[in-house]
Amino acid sequence: FDDTESNRLDAVRRDFVANISHELKTPIGGISILAEAISEGSDDPVLVKNFSERMKIEADRLKNLVQEIIDLSRIQGQNAMENAVILKLKSVIEDAIYQSKVRAEKKNISINFVAEDDLDFFGDKKQLVMAISNLVENAINYSPENTAVNVLLRKSDDFAEITVKDQGVGIAESDIDRIFERFYRVDSARSRDTGGTGLGLSIVKHVISNHGGDVQVWSVPGTGSTFTVLLPITQIKES
Repeated sequence: FDDTESNRLDAVRRDFVANISHELKTPIGGISILAEAISEGSDDPVLVKNFSERMKIEADRLKNLVQEIIDLSRIQGQNAMENAVILKLKSVIEDAIYQSKVRAEKKNISINFVAEDDLDFFGDKKQLVMAISNLVENAINYSPENTAVNVLLRKSDDFAEITVKDQGVGIAESDIDRIFERFYRVDSARSRDTGGTGLGLSIVKHVISNHGGDVQVWSVPGTGSTFTVLLPITQIKES
């Protein structure tokens, strides 16, 4: 009996639990410290306001982390594609962009979407919206103010191709092979500032894999990044 694969999965689970525990400790510890600070400075309205606003940030970070852990668990489940239906990829992308609209407006970043082809695809809409939304949100988070994020949908040979291109800080070549790992952050300080959990790209990778596709990355530090999602045309019909 070869239990190599079983041992590997057990090791992956242990690492995941260890990582989750570590990631949860940070916002929980922050909330605890801030609660103590509020208690000690209760007579100072300015301090109370300042600490309570920081507590809200930590609470939001904790909420986002827990939600992404739940999302990741669901898309890795045995029935990850049980809600798959025929859907329009253009509509999926529009819904994903809409979810990032407020964040983009805060940084005065324009999101330009062009659909050269509107394609039908058999997939889970919630999963696909989540994946594309994560890519668009990443592009916004890692881009300076007053820039643009360009999203393109087109048919390319045997694939539906969705590209998300930003004018951001870019990714070093040494990091590209690791960015889809759970909890891996290229810039930990920036992730803290943007509320990043380090799970977004891992979710993207799993969602696209669930749909038989692939995700490719092109990036140059200081120039920007382009993420390309490829979904197999065998499941797609042109409308």
